[in-house]
Amino acid sequence: MNQAVIVNSEQLSQCIEVLCQCGCDAVRATIAAMETGAVVPQVETLSEKERSMVLEELKAVMAVYDERG
Repeated sequence: MNQAVIVNSEQLSQCIEVLCQCGCDAVRATIAAMETGAVVPQVETLSEKERSMVLEELKAVMAVYDERG
C-alpha cells in the first residue's frame, strides 16, 4: 500500500532561499554534507523526501552558477 507524501512546497522554497542567501561556498558545503547523509540544521524539520528535493534543487542552482563561472 503506497502512502502519499505531502510536500510543503512553500516551506521547501523558503528553505532553499535561506540556504542560497548564505552564499555559494555555504551551499556547496551544505550539498556535500547532505550527500553524506548528514542532516544540516536548515533541513532538520523536513521529511526525507523533502530533504532530497532540497538537495536536488541546490545542485541545480549550483550547476547554473558553475556554468557561468
